[in-house]
Amino acid sequence: MSRRFDIVIVGGGMVGASLAAALAPLPISIAVIEAWPPSGKTQPSYDDRSTAVAEGSRRIFEGIGCWPEIEVSATPINRIHVSDRGRFGFARLDHRDYGVPALGYVVENRQLGRVLWQTLSGRDNVTLMSPARVDAVQLETGSVKLIINEDGKQPTSLEASLLVAADGARSAVREMLKLGESTWEYGQAALIANVSPSEPHRNEAYERFTETGPLALLPMSRNRCSLVWTLPPDLATELAQADEADFLDRLQDAFGFRIGRFTRAGDRASYPLKLIRAQRQSAPRVLLIGNAAHSIHPVAGQGFNLGLRDVAALADVVADAVASDTDPGVASVLESYSDWRRDDQQRVARITDSLVRLFTNPLSPVKAIRGLGLMGLDIAPGPKSVLAHQAMGLRGRLPRLARGLPLS
Repeated sequence: MSRRFDIVIVGGGMVGASLAAALAPLPISIAVIEAWPPSGKTQPSYDDRSTAVAEGSRRIFEGIGCWPEIEVSATPINRIHVSDRGRFGFARLDHRDYGVPALGYVVENRQLGRVLWQTLSGRDNVTLMSPARVDAVQLETGSVKLIINEDGKQPTSLEASLLVAADGARSAVREMLKLGESTWEYGQAALIANVSPSEPHRNEAYERFTETGPLALLPMSRNRCSLVWTLPPDLATELAQADEADFLDRLQDAFGFRIGRFTRAGDRASYPLKLIRAQRQSAPRVLLIGNAAHSIHPVAGQGFNLGLRDVAALADVVADAVASDTDPGVASVLESYSDWRRDDQQRVARITDSLVRLFTNPLSPVKAIRGLGLMGLDIAPGPKSVLAHQAMGLRGRLPRLARGLPLS
């Protein structure tokens, strides 16, 4: 006998757990299948990295009801400084110009995961299966069937009206259903670490474009900064393994002295950068969201925020379906979601990809145009406002959660 659920979410990382938390107040049954123990150090979504949570994402978490617990350890981003190393011109964004408490917030992934899983553990209509993996997916008329293998238990058969795959860029569900993917290898890697400057960061974030790619510093608690540095893969590996003094010297040379000297670095790691887009984001009674649907370059910190907007839009259409006594897995519901999310997903992928290509172009005329462009952006309130609202996730049609409205 299969256990029946209205919605099964494969992937209990930040996007999958957020979706379950958003849907939990609805009168539906939900199962979350997560391959890693959420509290363990091996959980890739809840490691020692930090995430930039945009103002629009903060509103979504507030609508879900878990922002107060997240905010306790969140560091506001009040200003963003964008520059091109060795060139004139820069652009600045300030939260006061847009009437928001902050442009975004930096949250440690482990803390975010802890809050989300605590939120879910108190819900009677949410079943958490972890560690567990999906061994098979079968599409049937009126439902989706899955075979789940939990550690130390007999395989379990589940049946769902809707299957949502939030299982990351290497989605097993996408592979099992042969939905296909398009991949662009950037030939770059992201080096990540927490670093400490000698001067106060004053809640300012920096996006500095260098010859190797963008270098981002985000403000954290205890005057630390979260570093995401795009480099050639060999150099990223070298710097990840270099002694601390050498690493800090190389970072200093790339970034400069705007917040003083870098005095300390935490653990370092690197991972390859790819643009991955599912060729199809849906199948009968199946949806892909987050990185399973679109994994983008980390420039501008848009990846998780794009996935969280997937969450809020899907929660919106599911809530409407439940209110009208409609099966949440029917084609009309999936089409409503896909139509809603298409423009935002394509726009963000296009913007991030274009930024990387533009700011790594070595031609002198292109470099000059970049400088003029940054100068123009800094003094042009119209385009600057569009950029700010895009970065904050407040552009276009907003779901109820992002407007502070309940789902039902």
